[in-house]
Amino acid sequence: MAASKPLIKVAALCGSLRKGSYNRGLIRSAIELSKGIDGLHIDHIDIAPLPMLNTDLEVDGTYPPAVEAFRQKVKAADSILFASPEYNYSVTGPLKNAIDWASRPPNVWADKAAAIVSAGGGFGGGRSQYHLRQTGVFLDLHFINKPEFFLNAFQPPAKFDSDGNLIDASAKAILKQVLISLHAYTLRLQGKH
Repeated sequence: MAASKPLIKVAALCGSLRKGSYNRGLIRSAIELSKGIDGLHIDHIDIAPLPMLNTDLEVDGTYPPAVEAFRQKVKAADSILFASPEYNYSVTGPLKNAIDWASRPPNVWADKAAAIVSAGGGFGGGRSQYHLRQTGVFLDLHFINKPEFFLNAFQPPAKFDSDGNLIDASAKAILKQVLISLHAYTLRLQGKH
């Protein structure tokens, strides 16, 4: 009997707060696809409850309860999956806010593997991914390089159903490859491959 791979816990964050967003649909699809990948478990972490970053809310080295709960979930994860829509050529305000809260001392992003997926118009979120990668350098996040996942959600045929669920088989196949690559890279960074 073959031994199963070490369990990699992935924290998935969506930069859109809208329930029916296509990027949230990518997270739901990733969670479903991860059930077929030995040693991979994905939890969606909702960033909506986070207050806007304000260091006045930090009292005696503690954070507001919603922020502390979020930070602990990121800290407990082995790697991160970002679903990053593109707003004005960059990441969304809510996602940047979450990133900034978790970077407050001690930086709980440090030394984690990460991957980015995006759905949107035009370049499918490519510019937001570029900015997120730049931010990741300072955060000491280690992004996978391949495969890249940018999905033009508005080009026919339909990629999502009316509830924002991913229905495109080829996009699901690439998304699964992203997850497999994230799993393998996380194991490499942890010296467990």
